[in-house]
Amino acid sequence: MQLFYNPTITETTEVFSFDKDESRHIIKVLRKKDTDILHVTNGLGFLFTTEITLASDSKCTVKILSFEKAAPSKFRLHLAVAPTKMNDRYEWFLEKATEIGIHEITPIICDHSERKIINTERFDKILLTAMKQSNELFLPKLNNAITFKEFIKLKNEGLKLIAHCEETDKKSLKSVLKPNQNIIMLIGPEGDFSEKEITLALENDFTAVSLGNTRLRTETAAIVACHSVVFVNED
Repeated sequence: MQLFYNPTITETTEVFSFDKDESRHIIKVLRKKDTDILHVTNGLGFLFTTEITLASDSKCTVKILSFEKAAPSKFRLHLAVAPTKMNDRYEWFLEKATEIGIHEITPIICDHSERKIINTERFDKILLTAMKQSNELFLPKLNNAITFKEFIKLKNEGLKLIAHCEETDKKSLKSVLKPNQNIIMLIGPEGDFSEKEITLALENDFTAVSLGNTRLRTETAAIVACHSVVFVNED
């Protein structure tokens, strides 16, 4: 199934048009024509079956024939991950985490962060492309970058975890994960969290966890965490 995206459609929508870029891709690149069937999601769990009524490369219009809604996850995974020095590594994390099944991502600026500015618009496009390519019906939420201290002050509901590399008392991630939980996990930058950040997290009810016996890059640690949570929640 080839999946398309339109964030404006709802259960009550009968007819809608794609924007110019998507229309050109559908008609010129994919060579779709009148009466062809397209599958579309709004990123909120809906899958719409539509039929092209106007095969225009500037305004491809379709009518909705039917729709179905996927059941929401019984768990929710929110990863707060420090931006990596090399942008492409963070983009790789965003792509793979979307394919695996993450729900929410917050870039956090830490004491040891080397990159403190991110291109949110580009990141959003990567999430969207990954969602469509993997036939996911839920688009992960990408929050604006905030500082570590700002994130800690937020009212985060669920099991709160911080993965760090310091030789202190930590639990294995495997030992604390259970199905059907909401998980908030902090993943630090290449230089790891500072001692002050770790202490602050622990004082705010975060549990320190280990992701294994080897030292992982930021993006690798984030993917290990993402997969571990989704794996525990598999039926």
